[in-house]
Amino acid sequence: MTDLVLVRHGETVWHAENRYAGLSDVELTPRGHDQAALLAGWAVGAGLDGVWASTLGRARVTAAAAAGKAGLDLRTDARLRELDFGQGEGLTSAEMAARFPEARAAFESDPAAHPLPGGEDPREAAERFVAALHDIAAAHEGRVLVVAHTTAIRLALCRLIGVPLGEYRRLFPRLDNCALTELRLREGRRAALLQYNSPIGAVR
Repeated sequence: MTDLVLVRHGETVWHAENRYAGLSDVELTPRGHDQAALLAGWAVGAGLDGVWASTLGRARVTAAAAAGKAGLDLRTDARLRELDFGQGEGLTSAEMAARFPEARAAFESDPAAHPLPGGEDPREAAERFVAALHDIAAAHEGRVLVVAHTTAIRLALCRLIGVPLGEYRRLFPRLDNCALTELRLREGRRAALLQYNSPIGAVR
């Protein structure tokens, strides 16, 4: 049995305008670094057996602070990366609606069946992310921190608890930077959701 604490990276420079950041290596803001430091403080007493992160910089930087404070090596897996948002990369929802209105409307109706133009299939993204989580769980007993990305995490949650992928934006409308989402994985069983989007403290 392994408990996986899934965390979205710290705030990035695209956060204020809510621009879609997929495979772009977007830097953390000063607030994002403060959030990473807060997560590191939590990690000291969290009883972690491992720390993993996406290979994207914003996740690695966030996770590195926690790994250091917990006295653990940071390990990365490319399967934990965010989705490629194709033509939506770097745009806001309003900008997408102006540039490709029909495709954006279809995405909002069912984001799993209608990925953004040129973007990664969310069903494939969920599969690779969940496969990575199962491999991480197989490598550890106890509690593991996994720092990754908002859309990939929400898709994985749907897959692991057995709800349609197209519901991820409705069921999980937000995932705050450096908040805690914890899953319990048992071999051969559906995952249990222990907590979702739980704050670890206020960053001012």
